[in-house]
Amino acid sequence: MLKLSAAAAAGGGSMIPSMLMIVAMVGVFYFMLIRPENKKKKAADEMRSSLKVGDTITTIGGIVGTICAVKEQTVVMETGADRVRVEFTKWAISSKGTQSTEDAPAPEKEEKKEKKDKKADK
Repeated sequence: MLKLSAAAAAGGGSMIPSMLMIVAMVGVFYFMLIRPENKKKKAADEMRSSLKVGDTITTIGGIVGTICAVKEQTVVMETGADRVRVEFTKWAISSKGTQSTEDAPAPEKEEKKEKKDKKADK
């Protein structure tokens, strides 16, 4: 009987480090995944609530236009010179301003061009 209780006491003592490891992992997940995501959601909600007439916006579908009316849950947007008006819910607004990743040259391509120029000079 003494051997069983001593073994149980020894086994119970090894449970504390594993519990601490689980708590540490939950803490890491909170600070690395959950908290930054909540900050992004809060920033997006603030951006959507601060929309006003005349702002240029981009929707989650990639449609770019200018706001011509703001309602409680929706935004009426005018696209392009043809003056087509489309109504979107506020959650469908991706960002203020236009997203232009095509305009910026990729740094890798510039480095490759420089290497080619150096080889051509030799």
